Amino acid sequence: MQIEVLKSKLHRVKITEANLHYIGSITIDENLMDAANLIENEKVHVLNTDNGERLETYVIKGTRGSGMICMNGPAARKVGVGDTVIVLSYAIMDFETAKTYKPTIIFPKENNKL
Repeated sequence: MQIEVLKSKLHRVKITEANLHYIGSITIDENLMDAANLIENEKVHVLNTDNGERLETYVIKGTRGSGMICMNGPAARKVGVGDTVIVLSYAIMDFETAKTYKPTIIFPKENNKL
């Protein structure tokens, strides 16, 4: 049996930009991506702790070391600059493997720095 479990989590990062007229996705500082074990084009859930919105999108690389978290496309109407979000990704794995799997969970500091 295969199940879906938490793979990666960026806990409480601040949105630094919102670009309504971009084609979609969330842009994340490449340092944060590496730390959280996220890759470009990976599907993620974005949970807005300020207004309760939840959405799915995919990751694109942001400038390394910039602290950038930019909400792009229609999601920019649900998540605005200054909002705090949690970014989650999941992996599908064998049930027995999942029992011992440890997700990568990152708690960035102020300005989305590690």
